[in-house]
Amino acid sequence: MTEQEIRALPVEVPGGFPIIAPEDRWRSELADGRSTLELLAYRSNLLGSDRSVANWGGGNTSAKLREADYRGTDTSVLYVKGSGSDLATIRADQFTALRLEDVRLLEARESASDEEVVSYYEHAALRPGQSRASIETPLHSMIDATHIDHTHPDAIIALCAIPDGRSMARRLWGDRAIWLDFERPGFTLGKKIARAVRERPEAVCVLLAKHGLITWGDSGEACYRATILAIGRAAEAIAEGADRRRIFAAAAVVPLAREVAIAALPALRGAVSARRPTILRLDTSDTARLFAGRPDVAELSRLGPACPDHLVHTKPWPLVIEADATRSSESLAEAFRAGVAGFESRYLSYFARHAKSGQSSRDPAPRIVLVPGLGVITTGADAVGAAVSGSLYERAIAVLGATDALGGFEPLTEEESFAVETWPLELYKLSRQPDPGELAGRVAVITGAASGIGRAIAGRLAEAGAHVVIADRNAEGATDVASQLTGLFGTDRALALSMDVTDEQAVVAGFADTILAYGGIDILVSNAGIAESAPVEATTLEDWGRHHAVLVTGYFLVAREAFRVMRHQGRGGSVVFVASKNGLVAGKNAAAYSSAKAAEIHLARCLAEEGGADGIRVNTVNPDAVLRDSSIWDTGWREKRARTYGIEPAELDAFYRDRTTLKVSVEPEDVAEAVFFLVSDRAAKSTGNILNVDGGVAAAYTR
Repeated sequence: MTEQEIRALPVEVPGGFPIIAPEDRWRSELADGRSTLELLAYRSNLLGSDRSVANWGGGNTSAKLREADYRGTDTSVLYVKGSGSDLATIRADQFTALRLEDVRLLEARESASDEEVVSYYEHAALRPGQSRASIETPLHSMIDATHIDHTHPDAIIALCAIPDGRSMARRLWGDRAIWLDFERPGFTLGKKIARAVRERPEAVCVLLAKHGLITWGDSGEACYRATILAIGRAAEAIAEGADRRRIFAAAAVVPLAREVAIAALPALRGAVSARRPTILRLDTSDTARLFAGRPDVAELSRLGPACPDHLVHTKPWPLVIEADATRSSESLAEAFRAGVAGFESRYLSYFARHAKSGQSSRDPAPRIVLVPGLGVITTGADAVGAAVSGSLYERAIAVLGATDALGGFEPLTEEESFAVETWPLELYKLSRQPDPGELAGRVAVITGAASGIGRAIAGRLAEAGAHVVIADRNAEGATDVASQLTGLFGTDRALALSMDVTDEQAVVAGFADTILAYGGIDILVSNAGIAESAPVEATTLEDWGRHHAVLVTGYFLVAREAFRVMRHQGRGGSVVFVASKNGLVAGKNAAAYSSAKAAEIHLARCLAEEGGADGIRVNTVNPDAVLRDSSIWDTGWREKRARTYGIEPAELDAFYRDRTTLKVSVEPEDVAEAVFFLVSDRAAKSTGNILNVDGGVAAAYTR
């Protein structure tokens, strides 16, 4: 076959697991005119944007060039991917620059520890303040080629992990491919690769058993095409060698009812959150369901990781829930709890077998959960972490499916897995993540969050690390707020929900959507509001009912759903009602509003008593006169309250400020700060309390 035919080859392994020959996406019109470093970023982005070629955060690329150092001296420089960056998004300024003459001196050493290599590279840096060089830098510095790619493509991983892999590689490349048995990345492997490449000048690639692919070229374009061609050849071989009899009948697994999954997922989230709050991600795609429904899924998935790069995010094996066509939500919840307990016991035993003195275990909870009839559930410290685990396991599914159709999978040994999973240089990538914040991994539902106080609360909780659900009748406004917060704090950190808190079905559906998005909830801030002003004789029954529907019934409905989820999680929780000073002080011409707010306050007290035994705290924040950015004050409430006090609407801000003890105006951010305090661990021993945020209104003092 020609190179063009190989690149275009559509390859699919039986059973719905695609091993795709990547498309050549190099475009001269986009590449021409770029500097060597810019072309390195371009090439890296092309490779990383195809996850069947380069895992999230995995793989590394480099280029060697000459440029002036800080003295103006012409210097040979190795630009290599910085540790922890992602090929799909890396920019030219994110590559680490090392003095090539300095780093090449390392090759003369017989051995060097990881710590010595890291220190050496820090001293060989072209400029201060750069990211630490990739853990695979030795191979990039020691191979003489100008441009080098190291990737973990599905097709190559599959070929390098089957019993017949070495002979298949020989049939494909002859002497033009170098095969090396598995060895943990680093200095020793780098020397071994460089030596083999020099001894075999006819070679065009290196195949690393159970690990990946190395290619090179005299230009960025040639290096990229060498990578694409090698993957295409492996994909062709897999397609031709796959045993078509390995097609499996996953369709026989009865799909789990949606309501069963929704009711049981909080139990799983609670079980995996014993040591830290955790986010769940549910994948119910055809591929995920087919794999989870395989009759041999337990045996196949427990062989080990498809690639060493996966280990930090997926652990050596997943938790597999036994198939049961008659599952109820209660039995599935119990299967989750028992499964997590069993997984943790197995993982801790595995750790104890291999740990050195003083080596402590990471969180032993599973990262991947396979549920027949449902799909694949992944877990993470946040939504991004759960998505990364999911993305990596998609690659594992492709590799495991392909190798099964090719005669079997030869995984890393337990000792090899442990060495990679606990390797300090691999764990360093995780340490480079930003401070997660006080509310990291927690999920907060905020009603009335499209404007005013609710929007400020959502922003404050998101800033503290929470995943926030923006629930509001104003669907467009909720979407805008969620979009803004996602842009500020990261992918999937905010979810917009159209929710009328007076509609029981809408509330139930909203909490179901939250569970499907994140696995459960930890925080409820009930803030939906309505306000009208009128003397009692001018208050209609409709006015009265509308106030109590939103401010009492609505608060009851969302609290009831929150309690159900929190109790299933078994990890406690925090509920905050945003009430009002009017709930404590009689409000002239506001009987409907004030009485409803008083009912809110007492409902919160009642719920504090009910939730205490389960660790669910319920508190109230009482703001007063928060005018800025409020949709309530824009509906005629300002004019009516001003009329009540005998002043002009424009004078209302000053009137409210001057009547406070502190002579201050209350802003949405002030209320948000009070809510943050109450939902955080700072208030872990507070429940049934009222926190006034009113500048000091003597009549509202609670004592």
